[in-house]
Amino acid sequence: MISVFPEVSSQYLIGGEWKTSSKIKEVRNPAKITEFVGEVALCSETDVTQAVDAAENAFKAWSRTSVDERAKRMKEAAEKLSTVIEEHVSLFVRENGKTMVEAKKDLLRCVEVMSKGADTLLEWWKPVHVEGQAQKVQIRKRPRGVTAVISPWNSPMILTFKRAIPAILAGNTVVIKPATYCPLTVMSCLKIIESSFPPGVINIVTGSGSVVGEALCGDTRVRTIAFTGSTETGKKIMSLSSNSVKKLYMELGGNDPALILPDADLNEAAIKRIRLGILRASGQVCSAIKRVYVHESRYEEFVDKLKKEFERVVVGSGIQPDTTMGPLNNRSQFNFVKELLERSKQIGAQVESIGQKLDSASWEEGYFMLPSIVTNLSHDSELVRAEQFGPIIPVIPFADLDEAIEMANDTEFGLRASVWTSNETAAIDIADRLEAGAVFHNNHTVFQNLRLDFPGIKESGLSQETRWGGLELFTDCYGFAD
Repeated sequence: MISVFPEVSSQYLIGGEWKTSSKIKEVRNPAKITEFVGEVALCSETDVTQAVDAAENAFKAWSRTSVDERAKRMKEAAEKLSTVIEEHVSLFVRENGKTMVEAKKDLLRCVEVMSKGADTLLEWWKPVHVEGQAQKVQIRKRPRGVTAVISPWNSPMILTFKRAIPAILAGNTVVIKPATYCPLTVMSCLKIIESSFPPGVINIVTGSGSVVGEALCGDTRVRTIAFTGSTETGKKIMSLSSNSVKKLYMELGGNDPALILPDADLNEAAIKRIRLGILRASGQVCSAIKRVYVHESRYEEFVDKLKKEFERVVVGSGIQPDTTMGPLNNRSQFNFVKELLERSKQIGAQVESIGQKLDSASWEEGYFMLPSIVTNLSHDSELVRAEQFGPIIPVIPFADLDEAIEMANDTEFGLRASVWTSNETAAIDIADRLEAGAVFHNNHTVFQNLRLDFPGIKESGLSQETRWGGLELFTDCYGFAD
C-alpha cells in the first residue's frame, strides 16, 4: 500500500538511480492544508544536465531496440501499473483535490494509454510505400532523441502519460518534470514502470519552472518538448528553446465557449452534461466550458435549470464518497478565482454561489469554493475574457447567431467549443465557423478515444494527435528511395 508519506517523497530519478535532495518543498492536501502529504525535491541546473546526459546516453541503445521489444516492455509495464491503481487513488486525491471517481478514472486511462499505445506502435511503425512513382519510395520512421515532458498540476497523471508514453514507444528517452504542487502520484507510478525499461529511458527532475523548466528548454540536446500549461509559459518555452530547432508540442490555455441555440433540448441529461463540462475537476481544466452564450428566448429557462443542477453539487474532500466536487488545488489559484469573483461583483455582476457544503465545520481548512453562476455582465468583462480556471461560469444572452459566433471567436484562445442544438446540420455549419481545435455537439467533454487529441489553435496550442495516439509527434519521418 502507498503510505501516508510516499516512498518517492523528496526523490528524483537520473539514469536508473533514485536520488534524494535536501532542498525540498512541501506538498499539502488542498482539502486540509495543514496535512503534509510529502515533499518534492528542488533540483538544480546541474541535476537537469545530468538527467539529459543520462537520457542522451540511453537513447543510443533504446532507439535501436526493435518495435516488438519496445511494445513488449510497455505491455509489461502497463500490467504492473494496473495492479496498483487502487493503492494510488487516495494519494492522488490527497495531493491534487480531485474526487475519488475522477482520480481513479485518470489512473485507469494511463494504463489504457500504455496498453493501446503498444498495440498502435506495431501497426504505425511499418514503412509506407508511395505508389505511382518513377522510383521506389518508402516513408520510414525514426525516433528524434531526448524528449522533455513538462506536465501541469491540474491533471498531472494523464497529461504526463499521454506525452511520455508515445515518446518512449517511438524509441525516444524522456526527462519528465512534474508540477511541484502535486508530483507524488506521477512519480510513484513512474517508479513502478521505469524498471521495465533500460536505465536512462525515463528520468525525472522536479522543482521550479524558473530553474528546472528553463534548463530543460535551453539544453540543445533536447530535441522535443511536450508541455501542457498556461499560454504565457508556453510563449516563454518557445523563446527559451529557440537556441536550437526543437519540435514543440503544446496544449495551452483555453476560454471555451458554449453556444445554446433556440432549439436546444435542455432536458435533465443535457443540463447535467453542461454542468460536468463546467465543473469537472472544480473547473480546473483547460478545455472546460468557461463562458455560455444563450439565445435570449431560452436565457431565463437555461439559468434556472443550471441553478437547480448546481444545487446538487456537494463540495468537500475528494476522499469522502459523497463529494461531487473537490477543492481548488493550491492557494495561488484559489486566491485568483476569489479575487476575480469579487471584482465581478464590484462592476455590478450578479453572482449566485450555489451548492452544498459537505462539512461546514472544516470548510475553512481547505481551498473549498461553491460553484457560482454569474449574470448581468457584458462580453467584454474580465470574467468572460479571462481563463478563470475555477468553478465560475458567466452566462450571457444573445439575439443573433452571427453575434454569438463573433463573441465566441473574440479571444486569443481556440481550444474547445460546443454547440447545443437539435439540428446536427446547423451544428456542423456553426462548427466550421468557430475558431477552436475541437467542437462538440450537445456535449462538452474529452475524446473517449485516447488516441485523439486536438490541443487547439491560435494561442491554445501546437500540433495534434491523430488515430496514432501521438506517436507521430515524437518521430521523424524520412524518405528512402532506390
